[in-house]
Amino acid sequence: MTQKIAFFFPGQGSQSVGMMAGLENNPIIKQTFTEASDILGVDFWAMATKPNELLNQTQHTQPLMLTAGIATWRLFQQMTQHIKQNKDALQPNIHAGHSLGEYTALVASNALSFADALPLVKYRAEVMQSAVPEGVGAMAAILGLDDETVRAVCAEAAQNEICAAVNFNSLGQVVVAGNKAAVERCMELAKAKGAKRALPLPVSVPSHCTLMKPAAEKLAEYLKSVNINTPQIPVMHNADVASYDDSAKIKDALVRQLYSPVRWVETVQKIHAQGIANAAECGPGKVLAGLTKRIVADFPCVALTSNEAILELINNN
Repeated sequence: MTQKIAFFFPGQGSQSVGMMAGLENNPIIKQTFTEASDILGVDFWAMATKPNELLNQTQHTQPLMLTAGIATWRLFQQMTQHIKQNKDALQPNIHAGHSLGEYTALVASNALSFADALPLVKYRAEVMQSAVPEGVGAMAAILGLDDETVRAVCAEAAQNEICAAVNFNSLGQVVVAGNKAAVERCMELAKAKGAKRALPLPVSVPSHCTLMKPAAEKLAEYLKSVNINTPQIPVMHNADVASYDDSAKIKDALVRQLYSPVRWVETVQKIHAQGIANAAECGPGKVLAGLTKRIVADFPCVALTSNEAILELINNN
């Protein structure tokens, strides 16, 4: 009997040189990267496989991560159809993506075309970067404090600037964002409150806080010309921990996501509570697999970073 399964798609932070190493011998992987490169005029395969300075530049990272996630998704589909021969083929019951990964989830759910998604996420990255001048914003990870304490520390650190808890990644792991000086005050206050660690993150954009509202307004305008269909597989959105069938509501959730917290803990908990027994991280790295284990101990999540991992998932379901 096929068990219910969720697919999780990672966002920025999971990119690295050699990120497709376990899957690169599959033609469909390279084909997907070539398709993305042709659409945006950037050699994403070189970016993913050779040391370079472009990998961590937001306007490249976002379409690169989308491409990597969809390449992995297409390989999974190809392998499950071959093995199952369309009999009881493994099909996820729900999708969710962490921040940028939400766009990958929508493509995998056939709500958004890959050809439309690539320029969309590139534009998203560009307006995020332009919304806050370099050096003005910052993000930091606070480890070892509960959510309410982190929120209180952010409020105290703000001092008429912006400082907010923006990524609830797992219990005791919260990312904060805002004006650089406020985030620095937040880190010191968090340590004083007993945080195990307070680490600045190597990012140039303070994502998911209200400093991103100007970017959200531009994204909303851009989305007016983008076709979004009803997802064939439900997608749980970051901003609301809810899924939508309506195009306008999906676009609204994507816009609000830019300046709203990523409620990843609640997302994983809600999906598991719906009777989903297993999960798979569909994209480079194992970040979400690790977070899932820390959020719900009995919710196994396999990272699909090799043919063997995909085969095991298919054969066990």
